[in-house]
Amino acid sequence: KSFPCEFKSLLEQSNPEQVVIEACTLTGWVHDLCVENGYKVIVANPNQEAWCWKHVKRKTDKDDALKLTKLAALGQIVPVYVPCAESRQYRQLVKYRKRLVGRTTQVQNTIRALFNQQGIAIPIGMRAWTIAGLEQLGKYRKPLAQCDGLSLWQGQLDLELTALDRLWEELHTVDTQLTQIAKQDTRVQILESIPGVGRKTAEVVVAFIDDPKRFHNARQVSAYAGLVPRQHQSGETNRMGKITRRGPRLLRSALVEAAWAMLRYNPWAAELYKRICGGQKTRKKQAIIAVARKLLVRCWALLRKQEKWNPDIALTAFT
Repeated sequence: KSFPCEFKSLLEQSNPEQVVIEACTLTGWVHDLCVENGYKVIVANPNQEAWCWKHVKRKTDKDDALKLTKLAALGQIVPVYVPCAESRQYRQLVKYRKRLVGRTTQVQNTIRALFNQQGIAIPIGMRAWTIAGLEQLGKYRKPLAQCDGLSLWQGQLDLELTALDRLWEELHTVDTQLTQIAKQDTRVQILESIPGVGRKTAEVVVAFIDDPKRFHNARQVSAYAGLVPRQHQSGETNRMGKITRRGPRLLRSALVEAAWAMLRYNPWAAELYKRICGGQKTRKKQAIIAVARKLLVRCWALLRKQEKWNPDIALTAFT
């Protein structure tokens, strides 16, 4: 079956004034098909209107569609930004690399657990995954079909080491392709000019910001990454809580990792962290989150202006 053809036929039969769809895996091609055929389309994020779905006795697709229709008629849906097809593919490849890294770590942890269960010590840290370390681990592997009742773990080890080799090959292939794309993408090169920001961090930021002009100010781009504090206000009470953590988790984690690295290589980040932290150990997390948020704002500003990092300007202003 061809879902786009069937959906196009449905549009021609119903001829709707407006199409409303939840943000999901189908969003991309549905949005593009509607735009190509001249239909107005809104992509909605139900999480933004979670109160409408809370404490309901029945939740079905039909009920959800009716609620989205009513909200759209009242103009209460904040449209979700949908990148172009090429940008979506790039974003998916960046996310896929992260998933490969996670699966690789999971396999490595499984291998360590197998040795721990047998009381066998293996090299700690990354030394276990060097050529010498893998040779030491490989001495214990054995095809599962050749294992007896007391050596089944060696068969598991053989399967896990085979899976690890395959994941490393896949990760190398994906990373090679992303490297080629980065050499031709001026946006990635602009962000790489920031001391402490590497290619992988720059790719994540570029993939999720996409068009910097879609954000009107620094607070919008910070809120998009979920790096702004929650606000609880009632009467004379106004309390600012932890960050919202809404938006792309991969973008948030990449910014925080880059913020820690920038403390060693970027005087601007080190001075900002020191000023916010104030020498108090209890404020380290707050300080690094602040550095991550301000780094995102700086990245957004550089992409919007198409300018590379200027250390003199960075040290004279904290925005």
